[in-house]
Amino acid sequence: MAPFLTFLGRFARNRAALAGLAVLVIVVVAALAAPYLFPRNPLRIVGRPEVWPFLTWRHPLGTDSLGRDIAAIVAHGARTTLLIGLFASFTATLIGVTVGAIAAYFGGWLDEVLMRAAELFQTIPNIIFILTIVSILGQSIGNITIAVGIVTWTPIARLTRAEFLSLREREFVQACRALGMKDVQIIVGEILPNALPPVVILSSLVVASAVLFESAVSFLGLGDPNVASWGGLIGDGRTLIRTSWYICAVPGVAVMLTVLALNLVGDGLNDALNPRLKGQ
Repeated sequence: MAPFLTFLGRFARNRAALAGLAVLVIVVVAALAAPYLFPRNPLRIVGRPEVWPFLTWRHPLGTDSLGRDIAAIVAHGARTTLLIGLFASFTATLIGVTVGAIAAYFGGWLDEVLMRAAELFQTIPNIIFILTIVSILGQSIGNITIAVGIVTWTPIARLTRAEFLSLREREFVQACRALGMKDVQIIVGEILPNALPPVVILSSLVVASAVLFESAVSFLGLGDPNVASWGGLIGDGRTLIRTSWYICAVPGVAVMLTVLALNLVGDGLNDALNPRLKGQ
Protein backbone atom coordinates (compact mmCIF):
# COMPACT_ATOMS: atom_id res chain seq x y z
CA MET A 1 0.00 0.00 0.00
CA ALA A 2 2.85 2.39 0.84
CA PRO A 3 4.46 2.19 -2.66
CA PHE A 4 1.07 2.90 -4.24
CA LEU A 5 0.54 5.95 -2.03
CA THR A 6 4.05 7.12 -2.90
CA PHE A 7 3.23 6.73 -6.58
CA LEU A 8 0.01 8.73 -6.18
CA GLY A 9 1.84 11.47 -4.30
CA ARG A 10 4.52 11.84 -6.96
CA PHE A 11 1.95 11.75 -9.76
CA ALA A 12 -0.18 14.38 -8.01
CA ARG A 13 2.77 16.78 -7.87
CA ASN A 14 2.76 16.97 -11.67
CA ARG A 15 0.11 19.58 -12.45
CA ALA A 16 0.27 19.00 -16.20
CA ALA A 17 -0.38 15.29 -15.65
CA LEU A 18 -3.36 16.10 -13.42
CA ALA A 19 -4.75 18.41 -16.11
CA GLY A 20 -4.32 15.66 -18.69
CA LEU A 21 -6.01 13.16 -16.38
CA ALA A 22 -8.96 15.55 -15.91
CA VAL A 23 -9.40 15.88 -19.69
CA LEU A 24 -9.12 12.11 -20.07
CA VAL A 25 -11.78 11.58 -17.41
CA ILE A 26 -14.12 13.92 -19.31
CA VAL A 27 -13.56 11.93 -22.51
CA VAL A 28 -14.19 8.64 -20.70
CA VAL A 29 -17.37 9.97 -19.08
CA ALA A 30 -18.61 11.21 -22.46
CA ALA A 31 -17.91 7.79 -23.97
CA LEU A 32 -19.72 5.95 -21.16
CA ALA A 33 -22.69 8.35 -21.18
CA ALA A 34 -23.09 8.38 -24.98
CA PRO A 35 -25.69 5.53 -25.13
CA TYR A 36 -27.79 7.32 -22.51
CA LEU A 37 -27.45 10.86 -23.84
CA PHE A 38 -27.89 9.81 -27.46
CA PRO A 39 -29.65 6.43 -27.40
CA ARG A 40 -30.48 6.37 -31.11
CA ASN A 41 -28.12 5.86 -34.03
CA PRO A 42 -25.69 8.83 -34.01
CA LEU A 43 -25.34 8.63 -37.80
CA ARG A 44 -29.03 9.24 -38.50
CA ILE A 45 -30.25 12.52 -39.96
CA VAL A 46 -31.94 14.64 -37.28
CA GLY A 47 -32.40 18.09 -38.80
CA ARG A 48 -31.30 20.67 -41.33
CA PRO A 49 -27.73 20.37 -42.62
CA GLU A 50 -25.00 22.80 -41.55
CA VAL A 51 -26.67 24.20 -38.44
CA TRP A 52 -23.93 26.08 -36.58
CA PRO A 53 -23.11 25.27 -32.93
CA PHE A 54 -25.04 26.91 -30.07
CA LEU A 55 -27.92 28.04 -32.30
CA THR A 56 -30.33 25.45 -30.89
CA TRP A 57 -30.37 23.44 -27.68
CA ARG A 58 -31.38 20.31 -29.60
CA HIS A 59 -28.03 20.29 -31.41
CA PRO A 60 -25.57 22.15 -29.16
CA LEU A 61 -22.58 21.43 -31.44
CA GLY A 62 -24.55 21.87 -34.65
CA THR A 63 -25.18 19.48 -37.52
CA ASP A 64 -22.95 18.32 -40.36
CA SER A 65 -23.46 18.50 -44.11
CA LEU A 66 -26.05 15.68 -43.98
CA GLY A 67 -27.98 16.98 -40.98
CA ARG A 68 -26.50 14.60 -38.39
CA ASP A 69 -26.01 15.70 -34.80
CA ILE A 70 -22.31 16.48 -34.26
CA ALA A 71 -22.61 16.14 -30.46
CA ALA A 72 -23.94 12.58 -30.86
CA ILE A 73 -21.16 11.68 -33.30
CA VAL A 74 -18.48 13.14 -31.01
CA ALA A 75 -19.82 11.33 -27.94
CA HIS A 76 -20.14 7.96 -29.69
CA GLY A 77 -16.85 8.60 -31.49
CA ALA A 78 -15.16 8.83 -28.09
CA ARG A 79 -16.18 5.22 -27.47
CA THR A 80 -14.70 4.13 -30.79
CA THR A 81 -11.49 6.08 -30.24
CA LEU A 82 -10.88 4.83 -26.69
CA LEU A 83 -11.70 1.21 -27.52
CA ILE A 84 -9.33 1.16 -30.48
CA GLY A 85 -6.63 3.01 -28.52
CA LEU A 86 -6.77 0.72 -25.49
CA PHE A 87 -7.03 -2.59 -27.34
CA ALA A 88 -4.42 -1.60 -29.93
CA SER A 89 -2.05 -0.63 -27.10
CA PHE A 90 -2.74 -3.96 -25.37
CA THR A 91 -2.04 -5.84 -28.62
CA ALA A 92 1.18 -3.90 -29.24
CA THR A 93 2.31 -4.40 -25.63
CA LEU A 94 1.61 -8.13 -25.71
CA ILE A 95 3.55 -8.60 -28.95
CA GLY A 96 6.36 -6.23 -27.99
CA VAL A 97 6.93 -7.63 -24.50
CA THR A 98 6.89 -11.21 -25.78
CA VAL A 99 9.35 -10.53 -28.60
CA GLY A 100 11.65 -8.33 -26.52
CA ALA A 101 11.73 -10.70 -23.56
CA ILE A 102 12.49 -13.78 -25.67
CA ALA A 103 15.14 -11.97 -27.71
CA ALA A 104 17.00 -10.63 -24.67
CA TYR A 105 16.72 -13.67 -22.42
CA PHE A 106 17.83 -16.33 -24.91
CA GLY A 107 20.06 -14.13 -27.09
CA GLY A 108 22.13 -15.60 -29.91
CA TRP A 109 20.57 -16.27 -33.29
CA LEU A 110 17.06 -15.89 -31.86
CA ASP A 111 17.86 -12.34 -30.76
CA GLU A 112 19.25 -11.54 -34.21
CA VAL A 113 16.21 -12.90 -36.05
CA LEU A 114 13.67 -11.12 -33.84
CA MET A 115 15.48 -7.77 -33.89
CA ARG A 116 15.95 -7.89 -37.66
CA ALA A 117 12.21 -8.58 -37.94
CA ALA A 118 11.54 -5.53 -35.77
CA GLU A 119 13.78 -3.43 -38.01
CA LEU A 120 11.90 -4.69 -41.04
CA PHE A 121 8.62 -3.48 -39.54
CA GLN A 122 10.19 -0.10 -38.83
CA THR A 123 11.30 0.42 -42.44
CA ILE A 124 7.68 0.53 -43.64
CA PRO A 125 5.84 3.84 -43.01
CA ASN A 126 3.30 3.19 -40.27
CA ILE A 127 0.25 4.77 -41.91
CA ILE A 128 0.89 2.96 -45.21
CA PHE A 129 1.27 -0.34 -43.37
CA ILE A 130 -1.98 0.23 -41.47
CA LEU A 131 -3.90 1.20 -44.62
CA THR A 132 -2.60 -1.91 -46.39
CA ILE A 133 -3.67 -4.24 -43.56
CA VAL A 134 -7.12 -2.61 -43.28
CA SER A 135 -7.60 -2.80 -47.06
CA ILE A 136 -6.79 -6.51 -47.01
CA LEU A 137 -8.69 -7.52 -43.85
CA GLY A 138 -11.67 -5.18 -44.25
CA GLN A 139 -13.02 -1.95 -42.77
CA SER A 140 -14.04 -2.91 -39.24
CA ILE A 141 -13.14 -1.80 -35.73
CA GLY A 142 -11.46 -5.13 -34.96
CA ASN A 143 -9.30 -5.03 -38.08
CA ILE A 144 -8.23 -1.44 -37.45
CA THR A 145 -7.28 -2.38 -33.89
CA ILE A 146 -5.22 -5.34 -35.10
CA ALA A 147 -3.53 -3.21 -37.76
CA VAL A 148 -2.53 -0.49 -35.30
CA GLY A 149 -1.31 -3.08 -32.77
CA ILE A 150 0.82 -4.85 -35.39
CA VAL A 151 2.43 -1.58 -36.47
CA THR A 152 3.20 -0.08 -33.04
CA TRP A 153 4.81 -3.02 -31.19
CA THR A 154 8.44 -2.43 -32.25
CA PRO A 155 9.35 0.38 -29.76
CA ILE A 156 7.93 -1.70 -26.91
CA ALA A 157 9.95 -4.72 -28.05
CA ARG A 158 13.17 -2.72 -28.12
CA LEU A 159 12.53 -1.19 -24.69
CA THR A 160 11.65 -4.58 -23.19
CA ARG A 161 14.80 -6.09 -24.69
CA ALA A 162 16.95 -3.33 -23.20
CA GLU A 163 15.40 -3.82 -19.75
CA PHE A 164 15.81 -7.61 -19.89
CA LEU A 165 19.45 -7.27 -20.98
CA SER A 166 20.15 -5.16 -17.91
CA LEU A 167 18.37 -7.59 -15.57
CA ARG A 168 19.10 -11.09 -16.87
CA GLU A 169 22.57 -11.32 -15.27
CA ARG A 170 21.54 -9.88 -11.89
CA GLU A 171 22.09 -11.89 -8.73
CA PHE A 172 18.42 -12.72 -8.17
CA VAL A 173 18.19 -14.18 -11.69
CA GLN A 174 21.33 -16.26 -11.14
CA ALA A 175 19.85 -17.49 -7.86
CA CYS A 176 16.65 -18.54 -9.64
CA ARG A 177 18.67 -20.51 -12.18
CA ALA A 178 20.66 -22.15 -9.40
CA LEU A 179 17.38 -23.22 -7.78
CA GLY A 180 16.38 -24.94 -11.01
CA MET A 181 13.52 -22.65 -11.95
CA LYS A 182 12.27 -22.94 -15.52
CA ASP A 183 12.96 -20.19 -18.04
CA VAL A 184 9.29 -19.26 -18.28
CA GLN A 185 9.08 -18.87 -14.50
CA ILE A 186 12.15 -16.64 -14.44
CA ILE A 187 10.96 -14.49 -17.35
CA VAL A 188 7.38 -14.02 -16.20
CA GLY A 189 7.75 -14.19 -12.44
CA GLU A 190 11.12 -12.56 -11.76
CA ILE A 191 12.43 -10.35 -14.60
CA LEU A 192 9.20 -9.05 -16.15
CA PRO A 193 7.82 -7.37 -12.97
CA ASN A 194 11.08 -5.41 -12.66
CA ALA A 195 11.03 -4.42 -16.34
CA LEU A 196 7.38 -3.33 -16.49
CA PRO A 197 7.43 0.33 -15.26
CA PRO A 198 9.05 1.84 -18.40
CA VAL A 199 6.98 -0.49 -20.59
CA VAL A 200 3.77 0.75 -18.94
CA ILE A 201 4.81 4.35 -19.65
CA LEU A 202 5.50 3.60 -23.31
CA SER A 203 2.22 1.67 -23.61
CA SER A 204 0.31 4.75 -22.44
CA LEU A 205 1.96 6.74 -25.21
CA VAL A 206 1.06 4.04 -27.75
CA VAL A 207 -2.61 4.72 -26.91
CA ALA A 208 -2.12 8.30 -28.13
CA SER A 209 -0.51 7.04 -31.35
CA ALA A 210 -3.40 4.61 -31.85
CA VAL A 211 -5.91 7.48 -31.51
CA LEU A 212 -4.09 9.41 -34.24
CA PHE A 213 -3.82 6.37 -36.51
CA GLU A 214 -7.52 5.55 -36.12
CA SER A 215 -8.45 9.15 -36.93
CA ALA A 216 -6.20 9.11 -39.99
CA VAL A 217 -7.65 5.84 -41.27
CA SER A 218 -11.22 7.08 -40.80
CA PHE A 219 -10.34 10.45 -42.36
CA LEU A 220 -9.13 8.66 -45.48
CA GLY A 221 -12.40 6.74 -45.73
CA LEU A 222 -11.16 3.32 -44.61
CA GLY A 223 -12.86 3.31 -41.21
CA ASP A 224 -16.00 1.37 -40.37
CA PRO A 225 -18.82 3.27 -42.16
CA ASN A 226 -21.38 2.02 -39.62
CA VAL A 227 -19.57 3.45 -36.57
CA ALA A 228 -19.30 7.07 -35.45
CA SER A 229 -15.71 8.29 -35.63
CA TRP A 230 -13.92 11.59 -35.04
CA GLY A 231 -11.68 11.06 -38.06
CA GLY A 232 -14.65 10.14 -40.23
CA LEU A 233 -16.45 13.36 -39.26
CA ILE A 234 -13.35 15.41 -40.09
CA GLY A 235 -13.16 13.67 -43.45
CA ASP A 236 -16.82 14.32 -44.19
CA GLY A 237 -16.45 18.01 -43.40
CA ARG A 238 -13.22 18.74 -45.26
CA THR A 239 -15.05 19.75 -48.45
CA LEU A 240 -16.88 22.47 -46.49
CA ILE A 241 -13.85 23.76 -44.63
CA ARG A 242 -14.30 27.31 -45.99
CA THR A 243 -18.00 27.71 -45.23
CA SER A 244 -18.72 25.35 -42.30
CA TRP A 245 -15.30 24.89 -40.71
CA TYR A 246 -16.82 23.89 -37.36
CA ILE A 247 -17.65 20.43 -38.78
CA CYS A 248 -13.92 19.68 -38.88
CA ALA A 249 -12.96 21.86 -35.93
CA VAL A 250 -15.14 20.18 -33.28
CA PRO A 251 -13.86 16.59 -33.75
CA GLY A 252 -10.37 17.97 -34.50
CA VAL A 253 -10.27 19.65 -31.09
CA ALA A 254 -11.51 16.40 -29.51
CA VAL A 255 -8.64 14.47 -31.13
CA MET A 256 -6.10 17.13 -30.14
CA LEU A 257 -7.20 17.31 -26.49
CA THR A 258 -7.36 13.51 -26.12
CA VAL A 259 -3.89 12.95 -27.58
CA LEU A 260 -2.47 15.82 -25.51
CA ALA A 261 -4.08 14.42 -22.34
CA LEU A 262 -2.67 10.94 -23.00
CA ASN A 263 0.82 12.36 -23.51
CA LEU A 264 0.60 14.45 -20.33
CA VAL A 265 -0.55 11.41 -18.34
CA GLY A 266 2.30 9.40 -19.87
CA ASP A 267 4.80 12.05 -18.75
CA GLY A 268 3.25 11.97 -15.28
CA LEU A 269 3.62 8.20 -15.13
CA ASN A 270 7.24 8.55 -16.17
CA ASP A 271 7.89 11.03 -13.36
CA ALA A 272 6.14 8.80 -10.83
CA LEU A 273 7.60 5.45 -11.88
CA ASN A 274 11.11 6.37 -13.08
CA PRO A 275 13.51 5.34 -10.28
CA ARG A 276 16.09 7.89 -11.49
CA LEU A 277 13.69 10.72 -10.54
CA LYS A 278 12.89 9.59 -6.99
CA GLY A 279 15.11 12.22 -5.44
CA GLN A 280 13.61 15.08 -7.45
